[in-house]
Amino acid sequence: MATQLKATDPEDKNKGNAFNLELAMVNAWQNEAGWLWLLLPLSGLYGVVTYIRRKLYQKGILSSYRAPIPVMVVGNITVGGSGKTPLIIELVTYLKNKGIKVGVISRGYGGDESLMPQIVTFQSKPQDVGDEPCLIVRETGAVVAVCPNRQQAIESILKHQPDTQLIIADDGLQHYKLQRDIEWVVVDSARGFGNKQLLPTGFLREPIRRLQDTTVIFHERLDQQSSEDKQTNSKLRMHLQPAALKPLIDGQSGSNIENIIDTSEITDIKHVYAVSGIGYPQRFFNTLQQLGYKVDPKPKPDHHQFSVEDLVGLTDKPIIITSKDAVKIAPLVQSTAQLQNLSIWVLPVHAVLSPNTYKILDQQLNSLGIAN
Repeated sequence: MATQLKATDPEDKNKGNAFNLELAMVNAWQNEAGWLWLLLPLSGLYGVVTYIRRKLYQKGILSSYRAPIPVMVVGNITVGGSGKTPLIIELVTYLKNKGIKVGVISRGYGGDESLMPQIVTFQSKPQDVGDEPCLIVRETGAVVAVCPNRQQAIESILKHQPDTQLIIADDGLQHYKLQRDIEWVVVDSARGFGNKQLLPTGFLREPIRRLQDTTVIFHERLDQQSSEDKQTNSKLRMHLQPAALKPLIDGQSGSNIENIIDTSEITDIKHVYAVSGIGYPQRFFNTLQQLGYKVDPKPKPDHHQFSVEDLVGLTDKPIIITSKDAVKIAPLVQSTAQLQNLSIWVLPVHAVLSPNTYKILDQQLNSLGIAN
């Protein structure tokens, strides 16, 4: 049955206020607003707590879990998107092609914790397990488990796939309760580190010196990479390569479909809405502009649970969304009569890694006894 518009209740308003605050903070960090320095005492307190917590785990005062197989953590030291999920998808694809059995664990942010631990399937719903785990499964077919308790997530994977050789932990860099053998940190070169301050004055989760203990992957636009880097492979790099647009729903009836697919020249038809609920939506907007679109940005907070109200008024121009948001928006459109005449398109991207990045990965796996 098609979903109908609902009146907004007080809980929805409270969520909306939280979302607006989140977007306000993201904008302030992006613009390095002067008033953020008023929050410096809170950043100092945050830094002290973060430092003490890490030291307690390092010294064994706080207990941590050692998995029976190697664990690779992929994360970042900043708040917001860095390209981590496309990187994980590429890593899983690469490892599977080499015959390595890999499993992925995630906190399942945005999902229903009462249903966890849970193995994610193609039929799983983002509201149950989170949007990123759904995307990883649909793109790779890997065994993915979600749970805030990473130990329980790993145990679920080993029960489901006993011959797993490697666990990749999605965004568990600060989860020191889980011991790890490899740490990869994605650094978004476009954003940098802002004012280089910890939360909430800046958007750093940990100090920049934390990078000294990790393998750093620099996420750069292809045109940012110097000729020297390309020739010597001196940096571990990645960039996101956009693919051709595809309809959100096969056979959708939105207007101007033929013209949207053709990106060979800029026309008035290329004026689009860009709807995004990812950690750093400006990157998505910039990509569309580089592809020749005139963009009306419609940013939402990371992991946003889309509603009918988010889309129903966007009828005068085509809508382009990310693959991550598509896993949530597609079921909404399919079940909602008011949305089924919208022209909604998905811009897929995939991570392209520098050759030396794969070389380092192979070396790290070899050191752990994982055959390549």
